[in-house]
Amino acid sequence: MKNIIFFGDSLTAGHGLRASESFPSLLQQRLDEQHLSYKAYNYGVSGETSAGGRQRLASVLARHPVDVFVLALGANDGIRGIPVRETTQNLQFIIDAVRRQYPQAQLVLAGLEFPFDLGPLGGHRLAHYAAEFKALFRTLAEKNSLPFVPFLLQGVLGRRELNLPDGVHPNPAGQKILAENVWQVLGPLLQQPVSS
Repeated sequence: MKNIIFFGDSLTAGHGLRASESFPSLLQQRLDEQHLSYKAYNYGVSGETSAGGRQRLASVLARHPVDVFVLALGANDGIRGIPVRETTQNLQFIIDAVRRQYPQAQLVLAGLEFPFDLGPLGGHRLAHYAAEFKALFRTLAEKNSLPFVPFLLQGVLGRRELNLPDGVHPNPAGQKILAENVWQVLGPLLQQPVSS
């Protein structure tokens, strides 16, 4: 049995939902249906920033051997307006640490976009930040040659019927779409023969 670590924030944790409704749990169901011998571990922590993830990483890496590591952090950095350079450095630190400890592990990076409608704010500074924030994920993926989920919340962001009343966190139907977004990239990797 190989291990997939989902390392993220409330989007991964399935904030406000039953554990079985989070996208890592939904992906576990799909792995089981396809008889792929992987165990999905959900290390999503609500409210976590990339800096928090960096601090918690060592304890997670110590718990299980890592075969696949899905990195889905950064949303809370965006909400707090943390400088893109800092978020990038933290995510790079996490990528490097996983590679150092588990050189054979397959890493997957999930991208995010700034979660706000910038129209009413009219802030050019915010628009610039949003563009930089979105770009940081693709840049990191390319620099590190990582399989890349372009936008974790694709098809869910801004759709009231797919989110909890807070308008930010996906509801069970929204989590199903997140699972599909991740599977598009993750699925083909898991079905490849492992290169020795």
